[in-house]
Formats: sequence, C-alpha cells, structure tokens
Amino acid sequence: QVQLVQSGGGSVQPGGSLTLSCVTSGFTLDFNAMGWFRQAPGKEREGVSCISLSDNSTNYPESVKGRFTVSRGNAQNTVFLQMNSLKPDDTAVYYCAARRRTGGCPRYAMDYWGKGTLVTVSS
Repeated sequence: QVQLVQSGGGSVQPGGSLTLSCVTSGFTLDFNAMGWFRQAPGKEREGVSCISLSDNSTNYPESVKGRFTVSRGNAQNTVFLQMNSLKPDDTAVYYCAARRRTGGCPRYAMDYWGKGTLVTVSS
C-alpha cells in the first residue's frame, strides 16, 4: 500500500522560512514525478512545485519561483519543499502528491496524495 506521509508546516511570520517533508512508502519504484500543491480557504488546489524522479528537473509557477525549492533526500523516498520569503498569501494547506506516468504534475493526474499540512504566514 502506497503512503505519502507529510511533516513540517506550522506558523511563521512574513519573510520567514519553513521546510515540508514527504516520505513515501510501499511500491513506489514506478513513480515518475512528485509535486507539492496547496489549497487556501475558498480557493482551488494549485500546484507549487514538481520534480521529475528520472532527472530531478523541477518547475514552479511564477507565484513561488525563486522562493520555493523542491528537492529529493538522500534516501530517494523523501521529497522536501523549502519555502523562503513567505508571504501571507502563502497561507494554505500543503499537499504532496505522486504520479506514476510521465508528463509533469497536473493536479487531476496525480495518483497518490498526502493528508496535507497547514502553513500559516501571519504577523
């Protein structure tokens, strides 16, 4: 059984930093990509990063580019999201997700999801 277990998150002041972690277990050898998504109250879930597990290439939307960094851990079954220069607009529940097929991380095509972790940016 595939599981994605998230940790990290919490409250931080504007300009601060947080790191989220996502550990995968179960049959994950055929995963092709992992992504981080977020959902703010009253808004749709949106992608904030995607990493290819074949070549470690990454991509980000303009809203977080230069501030967020997705990476893989040495254990290869862990993905991190480093978030710097956080803004109040970054407040949301953050989810990691995995996809078996190639083709990036479209929200509708992700196969497995973590349970989410709340990030609150407020002074």
